[in-house]
Amino acid sequence: MLRWFRLVAVAEACSWAGLLVGMFFKYIAGTGELGVKIFGPIHGALFVLYAAAVLLSAREAGWSRGTVILGLVCAVPPFTSIWFERRMANRTPITQPS
Repeated sequence: MLRWFRLVAVAEACSWAGLLVGMFFKYIAGTGELGVKIFGPIHGALFVLYAAAVLLSAREAGWSRGTVILGLVCAVPPFTSIWFERRMANRTPITQPS
C-alpha cells in the first residue's frame, strides 16, 4: 500500500504541474483551454486517489489522526503531496515482499 501511496503522490503532483501549465496558457497567454480540459479531469481523479491512498496507507502504517489530516491537506497546495510522501517515507520504511 505504501508503494502505491508513493506512486499516487508523485502522479498527483505531476498532474498539478500539467494543470498549472494549462491554466497559464488559458488565462495568461490566452491561447486556449486544451491543457485545462486535459489535465483538469486527470488532476481531479488523482486528487481523489491521493486522498484514498492517504487513508489506506494511514491504516496500514498506523499514522496518527494529525498525520492523516496533514496528508489530506497536502493534496490542496501544488506539489505538497511530494513533500508529505517524502516525510512519511523517512518515517515509515517500506518493507520488501517475502
